[in-house]
Amino acid sequence: MTITRRDFLNGAALTIAAGFTPLQALRAAPQLYYPPILTGMRGNHPGSFEAAHKVGRQGHRFPLGGLSVSEQYDLVVVGGGISGLAAAYFYRQQHPKATVLILDNHDDFGGHAKRNEFHEGGHTLLTYGGSESFQSPKALFSERVNGLLRELGVDADKFMRYFDRDFYFRQGLSRGAFFDKAHFGVDKVIGGSPEMGIADDLRPDLLNSRSLEAYINDFPLPEADRRALITLHTDPPDYLPDMSLEEKEEYLATISYSTFLKQHVGLSDDAMLYFRSMSNEFYGYGVDAIAAIDAYETRYPGFDAMHLPPISEEVQAELDEPYIYHFPDGNASVARLLVRALIPNVAPGADMDDIVMAMFDYSQLDQPGNAVRLRLNSTAVQIDNPQGPVDIGYLRDGVLHRVQGKQCILACYNMMIPSIMPSLPDEQKQALHRNVKAPLVYTKVLLKNWHAFKKLGVHSLYAPTAPYSLVKLDYPVNMGGYTHARSPDDPIIVHMVQVPTVPNTGLDVRQQLRMGRSKLLGMSFDEMEAEIRQQLGAILATVNEPLDPLIKAITINRWSHGYSYEETSLFDDSDQAEQTINLARQAHGQVAIANSDSGWSPYMHAAIDEAWRAVNELNGEG
Repeated sequence: MTITRRDFLNGAALTIAAGFTPLQALRAAPQLYYPPILTGMRGNHPGSFEAAHKVGRQGHRFPLGGLSVSEQYDLVVVGGGISGLAAAYFYRQQHPKATVLILDNHDDFGGHAKRNEFHEGGHTLLTYGGSESFQSPKALFSERVNGLLRELGVDADKFMRYFDRDFYFRQGLSRGAFFDKAHFGVDKVIGGSPEMGIADDLRPDLLNSRSLEAYINDFPLPEADRRALITLHTDPPDYLPDMSLEEKEEYLATISYSTFLKQHVGLSDDAMLYFRSMSNEFYGYGVDAIAAIDAYETRYPGFDAMHLPPISEEVQAELDEPYIYHFPDGNASVARLLVRALIPNVAPGADMDDIVMAMFDYSQLDQPGNAVRLRLNSTAVQIDNPQGPVDIGYLRDGVLHRVQGKQCILACYNMMIPSIMPSLPDEQKQALHRNVKAPLVYTKVLLKNWHAFKKLGVHSLYAPTAPYSLVKLDYPVNMGGYTHARSPDDPIIVHMVQVPTVPNTGLDVRQQLRMGRSKLLGMSFDEMEAEIRQQLGAILATVNEPLDPLIKAITINRWSHGYSYEETSLFDDSDQAEQTINLARQAHGQVAIANSDSGWSPYMHAAIDEAWRAVNELNGEG
């Protein structure tokens, strides 16, 4: 059985004309337009990126000179993600009578903060299609970010109650690893991992773990490799004994963690496989592209006896803060809160609790009477006359439209800006091109129950060499009338993470990211579905449980431009990187630049901070 899309609203099937895509069907019936329920290929879905590729990859230009201006606004925002929405919010705070148009190329708002919604057997299941949680808010959030969240009705401390941290512990489940037959000679699931993650959502007492030695001794590796891994984790020597402390720090900043493990620890090629995808989810690329000094700071094994200086209190606080600040649909709820604040008619409610189950009326997003209008399925392709009024050309249903804004904020992917705004200085265009985003896939598989995972004894698996490096049952969050699965009889969502990389090529990380993106965009939904089924089926087959009868839906959130680029000492000079960042995000006339890209940081709080900066630059306060 092949699942492509299931399109429904509150359990009722939509009747669509033969040949209609789900998006066309929704747009043909505006009262039923509700993109979160769409399954199949989401994220950078078909129809969302082709016009941008025509501009960016093919160099096509859309001259606006002969086109009449259809609408005029005080501010036009390009990009309806959290940064664009926050920019509109801040701008309206400072200019309460301002009219604002927000354009977004996707069929839903939120950017990477995307809501996936399923209905199965009388249950509503919510999950995140991208940006998933607040990252260390007590350590990292600015007063501006905290202030915005308070105004939206968010009390982050409530997540301490809403996130059921010991749910899987009570179920007797642990974390573990999946070793695939193609690389290790056997498909094997090993539970009881004692390893903790960065800013972990669990505590050591909630792991249902066993000793690291017992855990590693179950790996399908030769005994010598298992001993080497155990030593690396539990009793490593000083692998750089002839270097001074200063020399160690300088050297570790110039080599990858992969090089450290291979050349200095002396791991075999087979043992090295265990580390191949260890950094994928957090960094967006493999251990051959992260500096060894960064591996030390994020507590990867091998550095205990090297007497390196302790990490800073700020970094320590970030790493120790639990990863539990999570709405059931991830940071999509923050996007929804912003949209509701900007366009009150879209949904009832007033705080973080009622936003969770609020039904949004998408027909209210782009009404002529709105002070703020949010226009989806609209790709900006040309920005002219940056001194104002700014001309913005966008494509919708293949038709070019021209609108004007007294001012404009570009909260889109920063790497696209040079292509749509030819008047930028060449040096700034080059700086913007330096932010090459990491490709990323968040796949959601809806299972009608999770008895198979109970039988496996795990709720989360690291798969070092399989296509999806992380396979786990969704976060257990209960809030706002929403309840997570209570027993293995209930339907549940399996979250799977893939970061398409080209490991061990020795290439610059930016080139690796470009190659990964090309690989991702070259795969069809059917090919990706087969990959998902093969891996998940192999995991369940280790306990003789068939997969096909369990699957009710598959949603692939494909982000060919995912995480924003972050500076790394392997490929960037720190001083030069700072200059590049500042040059890339400079305002140009009445056009300012936002998005988390402009801070070289892939987090929600960065997106908000950059929106605040961009608005203030337009007000002459930058």
